[in-house]
Amino acid sequence: MIRTIVEIDEVACNGCGLCVDACHEGAIGLVGGKARLLRDDYCDGLGDCLPACPAGAISFVQREAEPYDEQAVLAAKGAAPGASAASPEHAGAAPEPVAATRHAGGCPGSLSRFFAAEDSSAVLAGADASADADALGAPPKSRLAQWPVEIKLVPTQAPYFAGAHVLVAADCTAFAYADFHRRFMDGKTTVIGCPKLDAVDYTGKLAEIFASNDVASVTVARMEVPCCGGLEQAARTALARSGKDVPFAVVTISTRGELL
Repeated sequence: MIRTIVEIDEVACNGCGLCVDACHEGAIGLVGGKARLLRDDYCDGLGDCLPACPAGAISFVQREAEPYDEQAVLAAKGAAPGASAASPEHAGAAPEPVAATRHAGGCPGSLSRFFAAEDSSAVLAGADASADADALGAPPKSRLAQWPVEIKLVPTQAPYFAGAHVLVAADCTAFAYADFHRRFMDGKTTVIGCPKLDAVDYTGKLAEIFASNDVASVTVARMEVPCCGGLEQAARTALARSGKDVPFAVVTISTRGELL
């Protein structure tokens, strides 16, 4: 079957082994001092290993691969807790031990998480929904629904994209607009990026996200500066390429933090 799976550039890999720790399924091991995907069927395609890699050697690809086999992963963990099972072709070459000085938990940002958002109506019960939380004597509530949020790091398929209202936001918007969480993030799955600083075209990744999930709508939050036009164009093109017919909106924020 064709599916999303990780790919490791062994030339770029520095052999640190952080991805081995980050892969909870045991799909990755060190062979010859380099990280290697040992079994396709152990890789769930969520990419917890990707943000753990300091060398940028891991990426997502779409290719022919065996389907993810959760039962095989669980069985392997039960047989040898903490061990990575080798694929048949590497059965005779056990992964090399990783230095004990490696951070045992991998990069904290490697875990994909879906937060149970509180109902904002309950938080502001009996109050004007436009009131600031601190005016009610309570600290403001984060409206972030998932982790990670960077477009380059989010998996293309995840539970938090199912039926989601997706907010594609420029990095600067949350700093420029004071009430960004409540006004724009509440009830949405948020992904962020900066086409100027990242120097990448987000179109392909966003198109895959929109096509692979039952998204309900797409909103782009951008700054008034010209470079933010790249983010808006990427989202527009991605939605068209995905074939999805869902509501699409753009909000523009000035450098003084005002809605335009």
